[in-house]
Amino acid sequence: MSDTLAGLYRLQKKDIHRAAVMLADAFQHDPVWNAVFGDATMAQRAYAFETPVRYCLKYGEVYAPSGALEGVAAWLPGAVADMTFWRILRSGALWPGMKIGARIARRMQPIFRPVETDRKENMSGKPYIYLQIIGVAPAMQGQGFGGRLLRALIEKSEQTGVSLYLEAETESNVSMYEHLGFAVIKKIVLPIIDLPMWEMTRGV
Repeated sequence: MSDTLAGLYRLQKKDIHRAAVMLADAFQHDPVWNAVFGDATMAQRAYAFETPVRYCLKYGEVYAPSGALEGVAAWLPGAVADMTFWRILRSGALWPGMKIGARIARRMQPIFRPVETDRKENMSGKPYIYLQIIGVAPAMQGQGFGGRLLRALIEKSEQTGVSLYLEAETESNVSMYEHLGFAVIKKIVLPIIDLPMWEMTRGV
C-alpha cells in the first residue's frame, strides 16, 4: 500500500459524521480526553471531534487510509492553526462546537490554552504543518493504518520543506512519534485535569 497522499482517501463533507464518530471511539480510553469529557455522552464526544474535522476540511487536509475510514488524520498550515471565532464560523465548526454542551466547552478552553500558547511560541516565525488530530478505529489498531497516515504527512513535509508540529497525550504515542523522527520540545502538565502532554516537532 502506498504511504503517499496519492494512496490515501481524502475526506469529503459527506464523511464528516462518520469520521467524528470514529474518532470519538478511537479516543474513548485516552486519559486526557476522558478527563476533559467527564461523563459526556458518546454523541457529545463525537461533536467535539467533528469540530477539528470540519475546521481542517476548510483550512487544511483530512485523510483516511480508504473510504472505510479505518483512521483519520487532519492537519493544516500553522498560519491558520489558531481557531479564531471567524474561522470556526466560516468552516461550519461552530454548530458541532455548540452541541458539545456549554459545561464541556467552558472546561476545554482553560485546559488547552497553555498548549495553544506554547505552540505559538515554539513555532513563532516558522512555517509548519500542524497535525491537529489523528486516530484509528479500535478494531483497526495495530494494522499499520496510523503509520500510513503519518508517513504520508512526513513525505508532504519533506517535499515542501516545512516542519511538522503535534501534541501527544501518552508516553506510548511519544515513543511512536520519536521512532518516526519527531522530538519532544516540551512536556507540560495541563491545568485543571493535571495530566501531561508532550509538544513535539519534526524538522526537514
